[in-house]
Amino acid sequence: MVSGPSALLWDVDGTLAETELEGHRLAFNLAFAEAGLRWQWDVALYQQLVRVSGGRERISAFLAEVDGAVPDPERVERLQLAKQRHYNALVEQGALRLRPGVERLIRSAREAGLVQAIVTTSSRQAVQALLDQLLPDHAACFDLWVCGEDLPRKKPDPAAYALALARLGLPAQGAIALEDSGNGVAAATEAGLTTVVTRSGSSATEAPDAFMAAAVVLDHLGDPELPNCVHRGPACPQGQVTLSYLQQLLPA
Repeated sequence: MVSGPSALLWDVDGTLAETELEGHRLAFNLAFAEAGLRWQWDVALYQQLVRVSGGRERISAFLAEVDGAVPDPERVERLQLAKQRHYNALVEQGALRLRPGVERLIRSAREAGLVQAIVTTSSRQAVQALLDQLLPDHAACFDLWVCGEDLPRKKPDPAAYALALARLGLPAQGAIALEDSGNGVAAATEAGLTTVVTRSGSSATEAPDAFMAAAVVLDHLGDPELPNCVHRGPACPQGQVTLSYLQQLLPA
């Protein structure tokens, strides 16, 4: 008998790895430089821009602000494709790693027979590059991927989670979403999911109100060598998120 939630639905950027500040942000800057543009998205600016879900959408929002006009879709696409190429190169160079406790929890869930899915607004190509590098046996861990290309609307809209649940044939009750951002919390909770937040570098400046609907807000999923503060929610024994701990978060 499976002990724990019925399913774990994983966000990617900021949740599985610190991809936003250490990956995507750098790749955007490399794409800008390659195009002869002098823009540099520093950490403070990117923490604001990342609240726009999706790379193309983020570029479009920035261009609209800078130019004061609707951006040329072809220009946006060229920048996004260059950014994706630079991101893949950073991943291949080993610039990123899984966040504390992520691999342990994924493998615990797999051993327990839990359904696991990727639910992200990132592109399938970006997810593939990241998982191939950081979790080579990912095909044995995840039953489903829902990525940006699959969605009519991106987070904070609940479409990604609604689609994942529909394709898995599961009700929201009993499943848990793992997220790092306010947009992710809004999407998951509106879809009826219990949500665990591990705040990331990219979401660190978001107001606490953005996470109020989450069942628990933590620094990370647990590492014996790292302190793990519970910002809101039940205490986490030994600082590690386990399947039994997640079970306790589900509504009775």
